[in-house]
Amino acid sequence: MKTKWFKHTLLTVLAVAVAFGSVSAASAASKLNGKIVINGSSALLPLTLQAANEFKKKNPKVKISASAAGSVTGPQSVRKGIADIGACDWDASLDVPGFKAFDGQVANKVAVIPFAAVVNKGVKATNLTTKQLQGIFSGKIKNWKEVGGDDAEIVVVNRAFGSGTRVNFQMKALDGTNFMSKGDNYKEVKSSGDMKTAIETTPNAIGYIDLVYVTDKMRALNINSYAPTEANIISGKYTVWAYGYYMTKGKPTGAVKAFIEYVQSKEFQNGSLKKLKFIPISAMKN
Repeated sequence: MKTKWFKHTLLTVLAVAVAFGSVSAASAASKLNGKIVINGSSALLPLTLQAANEFKKKNPKVKISASAAGSVTGPQSVRKGIADIGACDWDASLDVPGFKAFDGQVANKVAVIPFAAVVNKGVKATNLTTKQLQGIFSGKIKNWKEVGGDDAEIVVVNRAFGSGTRVNFQMKALDGTNFMSKGDNYKEVKSSGDMKTAIETTPNAIGYIDLVYVTDKMRALNINSYAPTEANIISGKYTVWAYGYYMTKGKPTGAVKAFIEYVQSKEFQNGSLKKLKFIPISAMKN
């Protein structure tokens, strides 16, 4: 009897301890407070907004505001002190073509971003080689019939300078070849959302965007016969992708640190992040 009573009492004590620990953890989380301002990459904006919604449910005393005006504005805003986090499609603590490093900033890796060459739904092309993409975006190839499509003038839609998507597409899809910059068949847009609208509504248009923005009103092209899928990216067959970063002034602390850690957590990486067509950072070998 004493043995049974002892076991019952021990189990009760353990249950209370576990319950108390859970309450304490929830209480600790709910005590987190502060304001987080995020600016920068429009490619990362859907991920940031989703993560902010989930994080605020767990931490209702934390206020988060997010906006996007292109990757370069992320670390610029952090440097100016008007943002706590600068979302960027490259590691802005290092020099990259066209941009000097932002000294004193820390790059916190949060996602793998797949980018795709995209065309208006009416375009018949489904696959382009690197050489064909170079010709199109430099303005040397002007008609879809030159690359197996209909006899129609190609409309090139480009992102404005300062876009991380532009930086990555130029380096990885065009192998560094320069973009055309003017002409009757050339358009330039400021954000991923603007690119989405332009491709959807412009006949014979081609542009580039990250997968989260691709809709049934456009087509993501194969590049060198490989589709922009998670499997092809992880295997190294499809190379037009980049890590997304949250840039901070020094190592993050407080609510900012907690938010970044949530985005990097298995819960978010294997949940909402994958649903948004990003790839978890743990999936990549490098």
